[in-house]
Amino acid sequence: MKQLSIVCVALLLPFFLCAQAKFTMSGYVKDAESGEELIAATVFDRDSKQGAVCNTYGFFSLTLPSDTVRLQISYVGYTSFDTVFVLRKDVSLSFKLQPSVALREVVVEATAKKIEEEVQMSQVTVPVEQIKHVPALLGEVDILKVLQLLPGVQGGSEGQSGLYVRGGSPDQNLILLDGVPVYNVSHLLGFFSVFNADAIKNVTLTKGGYPARFGGRLSSVLEINMKEGNSEEWHGVASIGLISSRFTIEGPIIKNKASVLFSARRTYADVIFGPIIRASAKQNDVDLSLKLYFYDLNAKVNYRLNDKHRLYLSAYTGTDIFALKTKDEFGSNGNYEQIEAQTDWGNLTTALRWNWQPSQKMFSNVTMTYSNYGFNFLTGFEDKQDGEIQSFSAKYVSGIKDWAGRWDIDYIPNPNNYLRFGGGLTNHTYSPGAIAIKAGIDDFVIDTILGASDIGSYEGMIYAEDEVTWGKLKANIGLHASGFWVQDTFFPSLQPRLGLNYLLNNHVALKASFATMTQFINLLTNESLSLPTDLWVPSTKRVVPQNSWQAAIGAARTFGKDYEVSVEGYYKIMNNVLSYKEGASFLGVTESSWEDKVVQGKGEAYGAELFIQKKTGKTTGWVGYTLSWNWRQFDQINAGEKFPFKYDRRHDFEVVVTHKFSPRIIASGTWVYGTGNAISLPINTFQVYSPNNYWGGLGQVQTSGSKNAFRMSAYHRADVSVEFIKQKKRYNRKWILSAYNAYSRNNPFFVYLGSKETNNGNEPAFKQVSLYPIIPAVSYEVTF
Repeated sequence: MKQLSIVCVALLLPFFLCAQAKFTMSGYVKDAESGEELIAATVFDRDSKQGAVCNTYGFFSLTLPSDTVRLQISYVGYTSFDTVFVLRKDVSLSFKLQPSVALREVVVEATAKKIEEEVQMSQVTVPVEQIKHVPALLGEVDILKVLQLLPGVQGGSEGQSGLYVRGGSPDQNLILLDGVPVYNVSHLLGFFSVFNADAIKNVTLTKGGYPARFGGRLSSVLEINMKEGNSEEWHGVASIGLISSRFTIEGPIIKNKASVLFSARRTYADVIFGPIIRASAKQNDVDLSLKLYFYDLNAKVNYRLNDKHRLYLSAYTGTDIFALKTKDEFGSNGNYEQIEAQTDWGNLTTALRWNWQPSQKMFSNVTMTYSNYGFNFLTGFEDKQDGEIQSFSAKYVSGIKDWAGRWDIDYIPNPNNYLRFGGGLTNHTYSPGAIAIKAGIDDFVIDTILGASDIGSYEGMIYAEDEVTWGKLKANIGLHASGFWVQDTFFPSLQPRLGLNYLLNNHVALKASFATMTQFINLLTNESLSLPTDLWVPSTKRVVPQNSWQAAIGAARTFGKDYEVSVEGYYKIMNNVLSYKEGASFLGVTESSWEDKVVQGKGEAYGAELFIQKKTGKTTGWVGYTLSWNWRQFDQINAGEKFPFKYDRRHDFEVVVTHKFSPRIIASGTWVYGTGNAISLPINTFQVYSPNNYWGGLGQVQTSGSKNAFRMSAYHRADVSVEFIKQKKRYNRKWILSAYNAYSRNNPFFVYLGSKETNNGNEPAFKQVSLYPIIPAVSYEVTF
């Protein structure tokens, strides 16, 4: 009997071993029409209830016991795909999803993974197709202005594209275009952003609970990924509007192996208004030329060497040009007076990536990047009188240049663990600003340079994080270590990160996060317009790095398949934040260094956010509300007392709605309301004797109370747009009619002390300046 038992065990042992064996499925999820990898697509086994989410490059890995698997592959706006097979060995798979008919009718389908199942909190992904339908200023689609419509995100002054996230400043946002930091994200002094939506595939904003793989900024991480180019067939889109035109083309170089994308955008204010202004000046015998435009160029090439190796090369460049030149000739001896002024600024970013899949459970990405942001300001004149020539010119230059390398590895040993680790090194070269002055009378010339010299530095980092599941509890545990070498000084930093998610029985997820961040780069800004004169400078021996910690708690739930609801509360402390000294500016040359112009202090921000989003049906959109407080404190400002930050807003409310009336008509609208910005105003004005006064005698002095103790009036605005679509056999055309500030609200841009007439004469009075009335726009778009 004993022998029979041994024989039975020997015969059955292979079956037990087979039942316990586990194998790994890995591969990519793609768009069936374009071949683009789909970021965050889900692969889910209905039987084991285990799943995986694709990374930034569409890669997934899922390890399951050997058995029959019933996979569902899904992604927002695509028709889900189901497949059944027996898993008996490690396999490489590639799934292609068809864009759903619903998407083409602007009905966004939900993903299989719901908001309550995600460990990450304080994160929002906005589909680019949805961004394109949101009404925009002058009809110019703007990614950053759409992000301003999210809770916890504010936009600063009227029409600006800057982001103020949970009490932070624009320099505290890490903005990545294909993994490369973009330092200046504004065109036309901040009224438009540098991102061309036609070239963008994915936009994700993280406001807190940062994963360990990110670092270097205090307030947010904005990931913007460019399209890879259609690998199946050639497609394009062309658009013409009131202020700019765009053109994008993409297609296969080698079908299913290599593809290319090229996109261009240019404004043409100089083309339209330049000849008119020049003709008007000619009437006064003045020769005047004008340049006023910006342009963007995006390009990307990808090449699949084989199933394990892929190469990507992407680039972006964009520039703003504003130049004015006049020449006034007079007399009969060839006398003239010539005046010239020019301002230009722009970015150049490039990235070379190598994707490598070493095994079924591991994914590697090596990235080499280069970026260069520069600002130039030139002014000068030349005067000829009776054969003698006098000239003067001044040129101000500043910028920042980066060379960087980074290696990231994803390792997924089983469905309950997702490990990420890696490191990187960046060489920064800062040009804080220098003024070159040249003056001369005939052959006598003075040529000199004033200002700071370049500052070189190195920033290194390593990180490790694990997203782990224990039953109903999920956690993301990580550590980010970084260091900064500058001026023979080393600043080290260890930044722990923790995210938690506990799923209750009623499908409500309770979430919490804690993150510390360190920032080695600073932006000297005037806290008003997003000007190119804002200077990027490093931490130094005298200016120590900024750092912060942020804690957040919240709850999230999906109601049915249509509505995602989340509520979060946060508290954030920021140390060593920078501000100009009162009265200082970027052009001052009396101080020996920019370090003499700044002070460092503390920031504090806290509040609560509500976000309700509808993703399916003919009507889609979201509602957001933020209740927040935002403070700053500097020993040398406001007598050392804390004061409201300029963009402190107690209440911020946004509504975004898109409705499909028919396949040919789509209407969209937004409405925003915000508490007025905090401002400083004079409370007393009196006359004093001033010997420096040009005429001598009395001068006027104004005194102010506490900094930012007053408020502008509340800001609110509605924008609307209607799209008329007609599908042709070989192309689709679209007319877009829109109106910015539809009910022409006189929103405050700034307030100043003026005067008004009364029965007793002129008396002091505060006056408000508004920027935009209702602004209609029309554009025409062709897709082929």
